[in-house]
Amino acid sequence: MISSADQAASLDSLESTYRKLSNAYESMEVKGANTTLVKKRRDAIKTAIDSLRSDWYGTGFSYERDVIATSQQTMEDILPSIHKQLAKAKDGSSQLTLNERRLTALDLAIESLKNRLG
Repeated sequence: MISSADQAASLDSLESTYRKLSNAYESMEVKGANTTLVKKRRDAIKTAIDSLRSDWYGTGFSYERDVIATSQQTMEDILPSIHKQLAKAKDGSSQLTLNERRLTALDLAIESLKNRLG
């Protein structure tokens, strides 16, 4: 069972990531840059947020299996970069805390999406 504090911290982390990706997408789009990866990650995070909210708070969740599977894979593809950042972060730094929370949130989201796929 996930504590309500951990649930809130995980959702906050994913929502922050979603906002950053949304801002990056808009900025890149204005500049004419390739937005494919940022859009894919942003959409995966949104699916994850909705999945966790559905699991924890009983809100609706109506995504197709292929979207769920793509979101899960996209988030799994992010994990190695988070692990690298964790290895570089200094003990007690805000960067370490941020990435630990992000990793926990991603792990919980991936698990939630896997459960939906059976």
